[in-house]
Amino acid sequence: MDLGIAGRRAIVCASSRGLGKACARALARAGVAVVVNGLDQARLEASAEELRRESGSEIKAVAADVTTRDGQAKLLEALPDPDILVTNAGGPPFRDFRELDRSAILTGVTWNMVAPIELIQATIDKMIERRFGRIVNITSISVRMPVQGLDLSSGARAGLTAFVAGVARSVAHAGVTINNVLPGFFDTDRYWAGIDATARVQGKPREQFAKERENLVPARRIGDPQELGDACAFLCSARAGYITGQNLLLDGGLFNSAF
Repeated sequence: MDLGIAGRRAIVCASSRGLGKACARALARAGVAVVVNGLDQARLEASAEELRRESGSEIKAVAADVTTRDGQAKLLEALPDPDILVTNAGGPPFRDFRELDRSAILTGVTWNMVAPIELIQATIDKMIERRFGRIVNITSISVRMPVQGLDLSSGARAGLTAFVAGVARSVAHAGVTINNVLPGFFDTDRYWAGIDATARVQGKPREQFAKERENLVPARRIGDPQELGDACAFLCSARAGYITGQNLLLDGGLFNSAF
């Protein structure tokens, strides 16, 4: 399917690896010029070059911490007026809620709620002026169901979800959409870090616990990051202009609900 966004320009946050990289790849394949971002300069440059070779699209690499104002300024200096914004940031580490002090809680809220809102504030008005804009926030299945050790991530991402729900309706008339993708268990470094942490707590071998977790999913597997990347690209497409304010679960059926 032609997504109708060739020649558009995008910022994809935290995209040197994992789900962010998968979103950047899918957009680049659709002909979008993409600003990719990460903390590790060497890994970021390697990922950017990989995406250039694969897609032939313009890929610009910006090493910066997107959760800080300085990092956001660097991204916006590279591309002040994106047509597409994909917000993403590493979540707080797996931790029992009793261990969270005020500093840790505020950091988690900044990473997973405040920073995406700040980037939306900085970019949305120019999208409205151009009568086209696509914003996708990568949140988590933990917005809809508890995941052990991710209470802080759940709360912060749920706050972002509620915040943008009203914003999405207020800008839909201008051809600007805001949606969230909610990943379940995907084959990423963060997923495996959680497996390792929980397996240690439960005193189980890594492989045993990983299989137990996988068997919770009706699809009987964890997700390929590119499956989420392709879904994100569709939400960013010209074909998805009538989809806004939605939360798209990509979880292999894990969240057990009729609605």
